[in-house]
Amino acid sequence: MAAHRLLIGLAGVMGAAGVALAAASAHGADASRLASASAMLLFHASVILATIALLTRGLLHGGIGLVATFGFAIGAALFAGDLTLRQYAGHALFPMAAPTGGMVMIASWLAVSVAAVVAKR
Repeated sequence: MAAHRLLIGLAGVMGAAGVALAAASAHGADASRLASASAMLLFHASVILATIALLTRGLLHGGIGLVATFGFAIGAALFAGDLTLRQYAGHALFPMAAPTGGMVMIASWLAVSVAAVVAKR
């Protein structure tokens, strides 16, 4: 499925960006924002891959699971993008970008729960 391939590709980019931000946080002064951004990207890249695997096995409701998976990618990108921009440019991506990304990730986790409960058996 094309959406699955897109999400797998996004997970790869998120993973690479997460490693790069981890390195930058380890070598930069006062770079705690980058460590948080790195963690969100790395963790949710793995979650995207796992969720796609669950979807292909039929263990999650397809539509809900797919929305949740895109939510992980969008939420992590907003969160990490905002923190990274604050670190390097000194300003936010847009007002409330990081909290919005966090809320999207929380909603995505809840959606995975719902997708598991309503999946066809």
